[in-house]
Amino acid sequence: MRTIKLLAVITLILTLGMVWAGCAKPPEAEKEAAKQAMEAALSAGAEKYSLADMDAARKAWDTAESQMKEKKYNEAKQAYIDAKAAFEKAAAGVEAGKKAVAEQANTAMKLIQEDWKKLRVTASKMGKKLKEKKQDWAADTKAINEGLIKAKEMIASAPAEAKAKLDELKALIEKWGAAFKQMATPTAKPKPAKKKK
Repeated sequence: MRTIKLLAVITLILTLGMVWAGCAKPPEAEKEAAKQAMEAALSAGAEKYSLADMDAARKAWDTAESQMKEKKYNEAKQAYIDAKAAFEKAAAGVEAGKKAVAEQANTAMKLIQEDWKKLRVTASKMGKKLKEKKQDWAADTKAINEGLIKAKEMIASAPAEAKAKLDELKALIEKWGAAFKQMATPTAKPKPAKKKK
């Protein structure tokens, strides 16, 4: 008799546990809140200026999505809550990230302007050697001058784009620096062949 009562209690507990587990609902509200936080972070520019925090938030989101597929709703609920907090942190870090990138862009701007000034002096000394590449030099000179103006304007509003523009200009200046170096190197005249005896 005792065994039957014990089995009945165990069966009741297991049945209640299964019913309770089966009644867990997908955390749709938490998922929606996390999704809105993600969209806010993206529109704030977290992909450019708060990348580490954004990566952490995406990992939390991916974990939550995986748990939803596995119907682990309680774990998914917590993961969505964590993802929402991480996306909010990423969005909050955008201004500090923008400021840091703007400082980097300003530093790069100064260095590029110095290099550009030196390169123009070198170009003026090249004289006749530059004659063959005069059109290319003129086109690139115009592109560099315009690019520097544009990058300077962009630093305050879009520092990441300004930095990318400055990287392009730096590559162009370095290309001409290498070209001028090659032009300045005297070409070796071929030695006359020795006569065979």
